Amino acid sequence: MAGIFERIALMFKTKTNKVLDKYEDPRETLDYSYQRQLDLLQNVRRGVADVATSRKRVELQAQKMNQEVEKLTVQAQRALEANREDLAREALTRKSGLQTQLADLQTQHSALQGEEEKLVRASSRLQAKVDAFRTRKETIKATYSAAEAQTRINEAFTGISEEMGDVGLAIQRAEDKTLQLQARASAVDELLASGALEDPTGSTRDDITRELDALASDATVENELAAMKAQLTGGPDPRAQIDAPSAQATPGRAPQGQQGHPQAGPAEGQA
Repeated sequence: MAGIFERIALMFKTKTNKVLDKYEDPRETLDYSYQRQLDLLQNVRRGVADVATSRKRVELQAQKMNQEVEKLTVQAQRALEANREDLAREALTRKSGLQTQLADLQTQHSALQGEEEKLVRASSRLQAKVDAFRTRKETIKATYSAAEAQTRINEAFTGISEEMGDVGLAIQRAEDKTLQLQARASAVDELLASGALEDPTGSTRDDITRELDALASDATVENELAAMKAQLTGGPDPRAQIDAPSAQATPGRAPQGQQGHPQAGPAEGQA
């Protein structure tokens, strides 16, 4: 069972990674990473400010204790001058306690100062890293945008982009429909011409007209066949015989050869 769950988990991760890779925009990822680094840098700077505030507070406490120590020293001297050794001893005892606390404050101050210096150095290094990342980010984004635009231009020229592919498919479908309509129109014309279909408007030819057209077509075929036979046998062309009567002289009109030399009339004989 463990193997099955592992395979399912691997398959799910693979599908998820594929989907994310399809919809991931590197420019958005870079901007998000840059924003995260800015947030981290802001947190470091806030830490530096907190440590500096703590260090300053310790310094103020130390200054106040130093003033208290000096005051107790003056009071002890005055008590001795007034022959009040007991008061002088009490003042010096308090002074000793304050000096112990002051030493602890100085130790804390040194630690805070060292931590502050480390945070300042870390902030400077992180600032330099963020600046370098920002420069590289903008360069990568510009390069990616240029490559994306070039890819779209090349796909548009080659017609393999989704938009151009849709246009190409639309053109192909339009051409196919046009050819289909043309073929259908031609088929209907042929069926109307052959009489297989009747024109509801009454413009189709009747049976007698079709028979007359068929006879005319048969006569044309027979004449052409006779002419071809005459050419093969060397006989007269039947078409020439059909055209011969039209070439004869018209009745009542002199032949063409005699029109140029008219016979002498009676007037010439009398002369």
